[in-house]
Amino acid sequence: MAEEIVNRVAQSGIEQIDLKSFLFSGDWAEIDMKDRLWNGLVLKEKDFREWVKEHNWDQYENSKVFMYCSEDAIIPSWAYMLITSKLENAEGVYFSASKVNAIEEDFFNNIQQWDTEELKDKIVMIKGCSDIPNPQKAYVEVTKKLQPVVKSLMFGEPCSAVPVYKRKK
Repeated sequence: MAEEIVNRVAQSGIEQIDLKSFLFSGDWAEIDMKDRLWNGLVLKEKDFREWVKEHNWDQYENSKVFMYCSEDAIIPSWAYMLITSKLENAEGVYFSASKVNAIEEDFFNNIQQWDTEELKDKIVMIKGCSDIPNPQKAYVEVTKKLQPVVKSLMFGEPCSAVPVYKRKK
């Protein structure tokens, strides 16, 4: 008679967290200010205000938007403020950064806003080998966030867990 296979990991009560789940999975939209430059050098207020007035802002609905300038040019701060004021229907998160920096900033914002109360007094395993922005910083931030809440914190996979923290009784 064949012996039944038992999933001891599932029975262990270990909560597994993949930090990749903190990445936004929707659409990112970009606004490159280089397209608004006069002679590839500077932003002219009158022309820029005309573009802002006529631009289709509805296209950014349900998107996170990052604004930047891919050229080495003078972009006044008020230009980013004008764009932000028009992004009413976007996801509500706008970044003045490159896409890589915007994704990283959004990722860490999501970690900071994470309600960890459901993990109170639990054994938690942070999945290793995730494709996430700035992994060392991410693991530090998650450890700081979880340590006051969880009973035990581990890193890796159930077959090769590295103990990180265990609350003293």
